[in-house]
Amino acid sequence: MMKKWFALMIALSVLVIGLVACGSSEDSSNEPSEEPETSDSEEATGEASGTLEIFSWWTGAGEEDGLLALIELFEEKHPEIEVDNAAVAGGAGTNAKAVLTSRMQGNDPPGTFQVHGGAELNDSWVAAGQMDPLNDLFEAEGWADKFPEELIELVSKDGNIYSVPVNIHRGNVLWYNTEIFEEHGLEVPTTFEEFFDVADALQEAGVTPLALGDREPWAATHLFETVLLGTLGADDYNKLWSGEVGMDDPRVEEAAEIFIRMLDYVNEDHSSRNWQDASQLVAQGEAAMNVMGDWAKGYFVNDLNLAVKEDFGWAATPGTEGTFMVITDTFGLPTGVENPEVVKSFLAVLGSQEGQDAFNPLKGSIPARVDADVSKYDEYGQETIEDFKSAELSPSLAHGSAANEGFLTQVNQAINIFVTQKDVDSFVDSLKQYQP
Repeated sequence: MMKKWFALMIALSVLVIGLVACGSSEDSSNEPSEEPETSDSEEATGEASGTLEIFSWWTGAGEEDGLLALIELFEEKHPEIEVDNAAVAGGAGTNAKAVLTSRMQGNDPPGTFQVHGGAELNDSWVAAGQMDPLNDLFEAEGWADKFPEELIELVSKDGNIYSVPVNIHRGNVLWYNTEIFEEHGLEVPTTFEEFFDVADALQEAGVTPLALGDREPWAATHLFETVLLGTLGADDYNKLWSGEVGMDDPRVEEAAEIFIRMLDYVNEDHSSRNWQDASQLVAQGEAAMNVMGDWAKGYFVNDLNLAVKEDFGWAATPGTEGTFMVITDTFGLPTGVENPEVVKSFLAVLGSQEGQDAFNPLKGSIPARVDADVSKYDEYGQETIEDFKSAELSPSLAHGSAANEGFLTQVNQAINIFVTQKDVDSFVDSLKQYQP
């Protein structure tokens, strides 16, 4: 199932204009030498000096902590390289994507930039010829067996590898306030029927059942895609993006009806809140549940100082037990940067075991490498690492892996209208019209 889906993602080859997303080797020597101890990694990264611009949208709690830890590690290994942290605020890269598109079109690429693996990388920048292959770096670092084959496929096109995965996020997570559930004697819902039973009980008790912050439409799209996954099941959900299952499937309409019913249980001010605000409602006990990727865990722990399993708990979103909605942040080498060896030095650190274990425990994600030090991760991280090994993998639409950016933009617009007008037929018609 995993290989089949990732192969389908790479087969998506629609060129979309104007999109975006999301080292040092472990031997820190970077001067060329003919001495026997010179490593293959040093030959791949060459002599590194100068300035490195790292472009991302990691400015919020948890994600910024992870990025700064990674930068600190890189600077320890390469004090001769000055780092420019060019992060642009905005959930899911809303603002960063626009800035990056303008720069890339103006032939002013950053040294390296965050981009989600899958369609967002391959059908845009790679298809446009704006990324350099990294096969030599992967060979020099010995990464062929350090990343899951499926992830390498996700950042590859036409036999070449174009970016380095730094993490794996799970999108289909239901977060909940443990005190509220214990106080009202409620079980965490695993089906949609159970969800609405719990939501009714919470609403009757005067508690907002579900927190949502969709000031930026991607958050509503994120909630909808988990409902779609729970309704269709992993296999048929994956087939949506290959065209084997159409948006005219009756279960797509069923998912739309469930989604719009869920909105009857969300906070009234959802359109003025972002995802952190929604998470905070759960943390403060003003709402009981929230559906968000596991970057929310980083926010709970790092910014709000909540205790894992004590203050908050988690489960797969209704109907998705045994399924893992994959989101992976990656960084590559844009074509035409002034000093590609500096970029490769950073990518080598980012892809190292040490780099991934510095970044992911703070970010809330799990490492992309298979040999990470599990002891560095909390109970959520360890549980998720195990889940990833056995779960059926599915791509995230809201975060750029499932389909091209043009379709995603249209879906976000349709979701925004749907949340306001609640017209199921019109919404489903839009999905049929836009389906790649």
